[in-house]
Amino acid sequence: MSTEPLQTDVAIIGAGPVGLFAIFECGMLRMRCHVIDSLEVAGGQCAALYPEKPIFDIPAYPNIGGGELIERLLEQAEPFQPQFHLGQSVVGLERLAEGWRLTTSKGTQIEARAVIVAAGAGAFGPNRPPLPGLEHYEGSSVFYAVTKPEIFRGKRVAIAGGGDSALDWSILLSDVAEHVYVVHRRAKFRGAPESVARLHALAEERRVELVVPYQLHGLAGDETSGQLSGVRVRTLDGQERLLEADVLLPFFGLSMNLGPIAEWGLELQKGQVKVDPSTCETSLPGVFAIGDIADYPRKLKLILTGFAEAAHAAHAIYPLVHPDEELHWEYSTTKGVPTS
Repeated sequence: MSTEPLQTDVAIIGAGPVGLFAIFECGMLRMRCHVIDSLEVAGGQCAALYPEKPIFDIPAYPNIGGGELIERLLEQAEPFQPQFHLGQSVVGLERLAEGWRLTTSKGTQIEARAVIVAAGAGAFGPNRPPLPGLEHYEGSSVFYAVTKPEIFRGKRVAIAGGGDSALDWSILLSDVAEHVYVVHRRAKFRGAPESVARLHALAEERRVELVVPYQLHGLAGDETSGQLSGVRVRTLDGQERLLEADVLLPFFGLSMNLGPIAEWGLELQKGQVKVDPSTCETSLPGVFAIGDIADYPRKLKLILTGFAEAAHAAHAIYPLVHPDEELHWEYSTTKGVPTS
């Protein structure tokens, strides 16, 4: 626990892609950053949920994995020497005469002229299927994210869900697993049309097996070792089936919670933080919000939107950190990246 508050120009809450790019934008304006995230590693959902899942809408990258995107953003931020405080969440926010004091769950105190909330949708966790004994298999045979597809090579994998995550991993793991079951409560899937078409093509090739219309009903295996031997599924009219499976991947979305952020007096709008789109400043002076947690009319929830918001926030913060200096803005191609 720190005895004296740490001093910085900007405190960034959230080390996902948008928070990491905010380090770069602040650094280009000579503003130092401390970054706090509840996860043990930087990267947010990209690192925790889909490090190897391809992302297709990052400019100049026709296809980049979530993990590689985080590596590139960290490399881009590194010259500005950000200080990371990982594995801890911000539990307190206190107004100072000039700026804010943040207190984390580990007792770390950080004083900053401005705060950027880049916490995605807040604290998140998987929606867990209500299956008896599920906890005995989590982390060994039941996973809510795919970090290394190779660990499923030669395995019999049951994937449950009908959205993009279920479709994407069913398609990708069809080249890795011995057998892939896709369990969904109805024959119609909710994912991108191209993914749905690809899934049906793989089913025709017998590279995946569509188990529809079924829902998860139970687990079979050794609870002591946490090793599954099968997944029980059931139709709405009571017809049951046992799928011989070594692994279950339930993809039923994430459960979002703003946590302490909801108690800071920020003006909220449908579970998100309302901001001025021109600056990304919240209802609290000196506190800004960017990325999925920020809301304004016609907001597009895209990573590239969050990147632009990071630039807006950094430029709005500049006069708070350098009140006696006029900002003479230059393109990065003109001024380059500072080396210290």
